[in-house]
Amino acid sequence: MEGACLSDRLVAKAGRTNPVWALTIALSLLAPAYAERIRDLATVQGVRGNQLIGYGLVVGLDGSGDQTTQTPFTVQSLETMLTQLGITLPPGTNPQLKNVAAVMVTAQLQPFARPGQQLDVTVSSLGNARSLKGGTLLMTPLKGADRQIYAVAQGNVLVGGAGASQGGSKVQINHLAAGRVPDGATVELAVASPFLQGESVALELNATDFSTAQAVTDSINAEVGEGTAHALDGRVIDVKAPSDPDRRVRFMAQLENLQVALLEPSARVIVNARTGSIVMNRTVRLESAAVAHGNLSVTITSTPVVSQPGPLSSGQTTVTEKTDIQLKQDGGALMKLPSAPSLADLVKALNSLGANPADLVAILQALKAAGALRADLEVI
Repeated sequence: MEGACLSDRLVAKAGRTNPVWALTIALSLLAPAYAERIRDLATVQGVRGNQLIGYGLVVGLDGSGDQTTQTPFTVQSLETMLTQLGITLPPGTNPQLKNVAAVMVTAQLQPFARPGQQLDVTVSSLGNARSLKGGTLLMTPLKGADRQIYAVAQGNVLVGGAGASQGGSKVQINHLAAGRVPDGATVELAVASPFLQGESVALELNATDFSTAQAVTDSINAEVGEGTAHALDGRVIDVKAPSDPDRRVRFMAQLENLQVALLEPSARVIVNARTGSIVMNRTVRLESAAVAHGNLSVTITSTPVVSQPGPLSSGQTTVTEKTDIQLKQDGGALMKLPSAPSLADLVKALNSLGANPADLVAILQALKAAGALRADLEVI
């Protein structure tokens, strides 16, 4: 109450001297605690990368290539490549090569990429090659989803791992069947972008949220002018932009760095049922509740028992097993969880149960069903 009175006195005093200053103080007192840039909240529709893929050969391996008897496509690819280079193998020839490996080559064509620009490519073994270390990727066309060639890759493969084997023993650090070729691909064909088409651009939020869409729209209209931005739904915002390319780029640069005051995110608890991981954001709340959770454990022990026959008998020694099964259930005392208005209080309350992550998953689901957990529970 004392703080509120102080703020009212500041606004009143400022209003008598400078009305603009008073409005600034009032808005700062009402503003949320944090803000983000539009570039961190949204992307421009149509401005995206495109995946490229190709099939090629890596040569120059030190005996760690494909076993050609088990990967016949490697030999077939090598024969096809040699034929294109004017070399014809005699009929019936079956090369047994250990320094060649069939690979898949992948890359991402960045937005606005032009012919002549360089791309990084990833090379992954397709057969049973032990290592691609020291190999050279031969010229490999990279195609898009429309089967057109957008880039061509070639170069030395860099592998971040190391390994050695001798006499049946093997030591390996990191992965040897995949590597990268920095700047190994050259763009040959550009992808048309809709960025300069039309009288407006569309901003797509990273997550669907009506509050964020309205906040971004209000910030753009306040900065550029009323009527510039219109929210089409909870994810897409239509923004009028200049038609001139230079002015449009300058306009988008100004727009990306615009600060947007955000409200608190919706309360969410993410549970990974496979690993037992639990992640919750700071807006999660817990009402007062009582929880009883007991663990049921089953222990099975098997002890070998040797049965010896009597002296001078015709019996045989036999080995049997004695099995003992014990069923134990820990006490499930009823514990009271206090109301937790903050994330720190919530973590402290859950830790007081002394449950492991797997048990906490069941407890959180029960708290949600009982209405004590004020958050959206998502199990992945």
